[in-house]
Amino acid sequence: MKKNWLLCSALLAAAGAHAATLNIDNASDWGGSHSSYPASNAIDGSSAWETRWAAANGASENLVLDLASDQSVNEVSIAWGRGDSRTYNFEIRVLSENGDSSDWTKVYYGSSSLVSSNGDFESYSFDSVSARYVRIKTFSNSTGSDWTDINEVTISGGSSSGGGSNGGDYGLSTDVAPAGNFDLWDWYLSVPTDTNGDGKADSIKEDQLNDENYESEYFYTDEDSGAMVFECTVGGYKTSSGTKYTRTELREMLRRGDTSIDTSYDYEDDPDGNGRLNNWAFSTINSSDYDEFGGIDGTLDVTLAVNKVTTTGSLDPNPSDEDDLENYKKVGRIVIGQIHASGNEPIRLYYHKYPYNTYGSIYFAHEPSVEAKEDGEKEKWYGLLGNMIDNSDNSYVDVEDMANLTDPSDGIKLNETFSYSIDVDGDYLSVTISQDGQELAYKQISMSSSGYDDSNNYMFFKAGIYLNDDVSDSDDSAKLSIYELSNSHDGYNY
Repeated sequence: MKKNWLLCSALLAAAGAHAATLNIDNASDWGGSHSSYPASNAIDGSSAWETRWAAANGASENLVLDLASDQSVNEVSIAWGRGDSRTYNFEIRVLSENGDSSDWTKVYYGSSSLVSSNGDFESYSFDSVSARYVRIKTFSNSTGSDWTDINEVTISGGSSSGGGSNGGDYGLSTDVAPAGNFDLWDWYLSVPTDTNGDGKADSIKEDQLNDENYESEYFYTDEDSGAMVFECTVGGYKTSSGTKYTRTELREMLRRGDTSIDTSYDYEDDPDGNGRLNNWAFSTINSSDYDEFGGIDGTLDVTLAVNKVTTTGSLDPNPSDEDDLENYKKVGRIVIGQIHASGNEPIRLYYHKYPYNTYGSIYFAHEPSVEAKEDGEKEKWYGLLGNMIDNSDNSYVDVEDMANLTDPSDGIKLNETFSYSIDVDGDYLSVTISQDGQELAYKQISMSSSGYDDSNNYMFFKAGIYLNDDVSDSDDSAKLSIYELSNSHDGYNY
């Protein structure tokens, strides 16, 4: 399926206006290159196999091309080594001259297609972007070889010559599974099914999730936009006995499929375990422990649309007690992004819309660590869009006010695309909601008293649907579509 998309991209590039070829000042890689086939071979002007770049560095290879200054870039052409007999799964990222390691922007992701002969180029087009550095990152090839071989690379700039997919502004293909559009090696997926009969929700680990054919009724590619779609039912299976709610949700996995690294870390039962390498920590921990983790601090950026929320739970027009309040808290509510710690959740980001409203509210909860809560710290709530949260005391509005809330005109409709960013910098947690490049809401809070500054706590991002409703009908459901997904951390170079 991927071949058709990329061939379309290549043909569009050939048929459209040809942009100018840019001068590449130098080439480097992130390790693993063969001494006889260095990165400089990829820009030596020859697409012959004998003058290729070759590298084998583990789970992924990275070739970095330096244009010497910011240039307008809209096309990368690659002569893949043995491109007539093997295909590669890869992505292209760019970085401006003044950017840092957390600012690499993904502009292309997919698979190469077979060409007529070794040394032939295939071109990959995207919307023009200003960049000094272009990074080609490969994940695997069709032969299963650990080696990535690139005979030659050229970069072009100027007017864009088209995208080659039906994914609108996001460059997504409609005829591939989610792993064909997104790098999902940083994630595993929870779905509300129980195929192995253990009574718990299924976990789709990295290898299965990144299979080019993996889709299900709860996780698939949208046939019109190419978005990664999540669906979840109220009555599905749950991940553990400790949760009341179902989910179709990605869980961050910094080990990227290396199962020699544990998923989590338990300092009491297994103090010598290596699970912290699969997770990250706040930079407020002792700096001598930084290397024990997969990364430090972090940012999660997601562009999405909420397509459906639950509607069938009872909402008393005259709420009077705690049960009524609980229903108003739950009906139409989903968590769309999280930071989860070893115990509690530094952030849960909510979208919440009542059946009779046009717009949904967005707000978040900050939960202190287990130890900090035992010492008296309280969970606090912060409103971003809409009117469900009383920001004067960081809680939901009173039960008497729930039924009388006006439709939040500053909120977000179903099927309306928007973006969120969750960022941690030391003690500071920041959340931004934006749309079409314009900031709609921003909130920064201090976590200095929240108890996450010790190395026994580890963090991981989550994205998708955590369906925080157990009062609607069991066959009621929520649906969400993700168009862009990016996670980054200091010291984590993927």
